Amino acid sequence: MEKKVFAFDLDGTLTEHRTWITDENLAVLDGLRRDGLRLMILGAGQARRIFTQLREFPIDIVGNYGLQYAVYREEKGDLEFLRDLSLPCDRESVARRVADLREKLGYTDFRGDGVEFHPSGCVTFPLLGTKAPIADKLLFDPTREKRRAVYDEVAAAFPEYTVFVGGSSSFDMAPKPYNKYYALTRFCEDEGYDRGEVTYFGDDYGTGGNDECVYLSDIDFVKVDRFSDLAGIVKAYRESL
Repeated sequence: MEKKVFAFDLDGTLTEHRTWITDENLAVLDGLRRDGLRLMILGAGQARRIFTQLREFPIDIVGNYGLQYAVYREEKGDLEFLRDLSLPCDRESVARRVADLREKLGYTDFRGDGVEFHPSGCVTFPLLGTKAPIADKLLFDPTREKRRAVYDEVAAAFPEYTVFVGGSSSFDMAPKPYNKYYALTRFCEDEGYDRGEVTYFGDDYGTGGNDECVYLSDIDFVKVDRFSDLAGIVKAYRESL
């Protein structure tokens, strides 16, 4: 089936974590757009932050695992939000379960807050705390082995959330059914695309990764293990079609 939509993860796929997109990868997006492909981002963070990180490149953005959906309007030169949901969260219950897990897993020594609640209804469980030095976070679990070892236990404690191994030292949680596969499927339904017309590019496809649900689905998935290799990966994929 002819590909009409290229969807991308952001951090690790198009950019380094929380950094601006490089000129090279911006040129990749621009070339695809000029070729008539519809481009979109499926992000874990807020759409406005993603737009800034992409240096305001004209692209549609699904943020917060599908809780936000913003389309780029040429006439405005800006995003228009078609969906921006804020779901309820039982903060007392979540905080209690996080505290129990800290005791059980041995993460009782942390800096700042032990749990972070987001306006969307998503939650972050930062094992080192919200105020831990960035150097400590980066050194904590670079291979994600520590968090994957306890992933099943954390996920079981929060059955109402989809749990992800997030960032460098955290677990991220999105209210079910929101995740990237759900968001991409809803996008196809709303915009009239067949899932076979979509290709997704992502790096976080291992156990607990926020791209894993797309990787294990019926949607074509292209692995991007290093964002600096994106241009070659996209070129090779298009030549294979």
